[in-house]
Amino acid sequence: MFVDTHCHLTLLDLSPYQGDLDAALAEARAAGVSKFMSISVDLDDHILLEQIAARHDDVGYTVGVHPCEDPQVMARATTEYLIELASKDKVWALGETGLDYFHSTDFIAEQKACFARHIHASQALNKPVVVHTRSAKHDTVDIIRAEQSTHGILHCFTEDWDTAKAVLDCGYYVSFSGIVSFKNAQDLRDVAKQVPLDRVLIETDSPYLAPMPYRGKTNEPKYVPFVAKALSDVYGKSLEEMAEITMQNFNNLLAQK
Repeated sequence: MFVDTHCHLTLLDLSPYQGDLDAALAEARAAGVSKFMSISVDLDDHILLEQIAARHDDVGYTVGVHPCEDPQVMARATTEYLIELASKDKVWALGETGLDYFHSTDFIAEQKACFARHIHASQALNKPVVVHTRSAKHDTVDIIRAEQSTHGILHCFTEDWDTAKAVLDCGYYVSFSGIVSFKNAQDLRDVAKQVPLDRVLIETDSPYLAPMPYRGKTNEPKYVPFVAKALSDVYGKSLEEMAEITMQNFNNLLAQK
């Protein structure tokens, strides 16, 4: 059975399901997905995500602020407030946080400070931190090292091997999205092949980045097996083995203290 370690259940296009998230999750389960981590991008996402997780035993969620959010929203994410929100059992991780210089370089200092506070909350609670990085790989690694963060995921990985090795050396897991299945992503697959099997995770990042053969369409958690299939080809494993490996890795991550 598969785990989708990074999906945005509050952002899915539910029109094929007449607006019913439960139906979308049921279809994902029918495709073999048995665990979902729904990711916050705004500090108030936890309100709806808590309700979703309460209805579904196989859904957990995160608490955090995406680095592309308004600096005023980031400022609300104090370490103390993050700890308060993330103390509940169904909160599996902090984030997504990190650095994004692709969309804006106007608030770099605010992004860095907010990222550090997420790490501090992660360390206080012994829960992993979910890290986003775009056009900011060096600063991202520098902060992970400076804050001695050892418990986290670098999600939707698209960087080079040096970046992967740097976060792996810190104790992080590396998560691949549908991008790894794209025909023009051979360089990424070459990097993936070097990631130890016990540190690799899979995700959809839905509703974004649908894997082949659905590239360009709206993504859903039910497509995460296609990410696993792309990685099974990279590693020379069966799809069933890849599902088991990535599920065990995710469980190990959540159990890490």
